Amino acid sequence: MLRLSKKADYALMAMKHLALRGDRSSHATASAREIAELYDIPIELMAKVLQRLVRRGLLASQQGTRGGYQLARTPTLISVADVIQAIDGPVTVTACSTEEGQCEQFAKCNVRDPLWRVRERILAALGECTIAELAADVPPQPTAKAAVLHTHL
Repeated sequence: MLRLSKKADYALMAMKHLALRGDRSSHATASAREIAELYDIPIELMAKVLQRLVRRGLLASQQGTRGGYQLARTPTLISVADVIQAIDGPVTVTACSTEEGQCEQFAKCNVRDPLWRVRERILAALGECTIAELAADVPPQPTAKAAVLHTHL
């Protein structure tokens, strides 16, 4: 099963938060505490995630009273793949999906190359999806029918 780590989830949540913040205000920074509290994420973990994103050049940090974190470049130029790889490292599908990974069946494996192509397709899809797209995704609003059902409960 392909699955993002919790840290990658948190990183994407923070990136979307910062992208939305940038659209609404000229002061587009947010503190690790603000993001952590808003999404019920442990502050220490959020701080580590944000620091890793800074080291990878996806976020910029500012010290001081009006400091915090902000996107290092426009949200249209940051892909979901950039964020995931900054946190989790290379995207892998199998143990041999990386150059250094070899298993006992490596020489005789008949699915290694097709799975490498699957990995490349996944990476391409993640590379096409940007933080701007995540930020443009508005949470679904309750439909009129759902609202009526809710008022009768």
